[in-house]
Amino acid sequence: MTRKVKIILITVIVLFITGMAIVPRLLPSSPDGVLQTSDKKTGEGGKNTSREPFNVNALIVKPKTLNDVFQITGVLIPDEEVDLSFETSGQITNIYFQEGTQVKKGDLLAKVNDKPLQAELQKLNAQLPLAEDRVFRQKSLLAKDAVSQEAFESVNTELEKLKADIALMKARITQTELRAPFDGMIGLRLVSEGTYASPATIVSHLTKIIPLKLEFSINEQYVNDITPGTRATFTLNNGEEIYGASVYAVESKLAENTLTLKARARYPNLDGRLKPGLSANVEIKLREIKNTIAVPSMSTIAEMGRTIGYVYRSGKASQVILQKGLRTASSVQIVSGLNIGDTLLVSGVMQLRDGMPVVIDSYVDNPM
Repeated sequence: MTRKVKIILITVIVLFITGMAIVPRLLPSSPDGVLQTSDKKTGEGGKNTSREPFNVNALIVKPKTLNDVFQITGVLIPDEEVDLSFETSGQITNIYFQEGTQVKKGDLLAKVNDKPLQAELQKLNAQLPLAEDRVFRQKSLLAKDAVSQEAFESVNTELEKLKADIALMKARITQTELRAPFDGMIGLRLVSEGTYASPATIVSHLTKIIPLKLEFSINEQYVNDITPGTRATFTLNNGEEIYGASVYAVESKLAENTLTLKARARYPNLDGRLKPGLSANVEIKLREIKNTIAVPSMSTIAEMGRTIGYVYRSGKASQVILQKGLRTASSVQIVSGLNIGDTLLVSGVMQLRDGMPVVIDSYVDNPM
């Protein structure tokens, strides 16, 4: 070992001994000379004997009515909706509707050129009297055995064929007319007079908004609770008005990717004020539980496979084991563990311990 290394080692040892002598002088000591590293008072066994009461809020447990409510976001859709187009091709000669107005079922909305068809119909109608006269004369002769049955059936067949041609021509003329298939509100016009239209040409859109349909999805756990006839309420986004609807149909099979069922309710919308496409907050009351105990969810704690809470007894927090029932968005039903009249501690429960001194700052209302 070199001289330089020896000097370094001696210096480190001296500094260490000096530090051991100085540090005790800097720390506070008790009258009997024992060092104190904390200003907390300790009792026998080192336990904390200066436990200040913990400030909490509480509620008096009272019987309540608890509603089992299903909530979901849905959308308003038309009762009926269709893209309007002609059944045949031709040049549009007339448009009779006014955009954005109500129309009745059967109203004539637009028409394509039917002059060639009208001419053909007129030609067929001109042949009808002569064909009928031939049948009449052949029938008279047949009664006198002046003509054969075959001759009579031949002219009669010609008459029936002519009538069929007239009916066919009238049907083709009807195809040149665009009529409203149901009562509803017609949208914007997408064509003009003079446009050559085909069955693929959309003239306008027609929607029936009286009534409206409310469409939403049902989670698999509620598929047996929501059926046709179930009453539903809904509100629109940022709105306080509540609307009533009735479920009329539920899909027969769960969607494989979401495990939900589509359901539809009907809202009368008698004034036509609500429009399709609006988002709606749907709420369905499944059942009502009367005279039960319901407490805020935040007042219970899940701990080691059990649920606990704290009640106020003689100035201290007393731990109780709870059995939960129905859950809502902010409350939980307590089946056992609490009694009517108990004072349940509802704030700071994560810091509470059994037997801890507490002071109640204020009482809060029992949740609905």
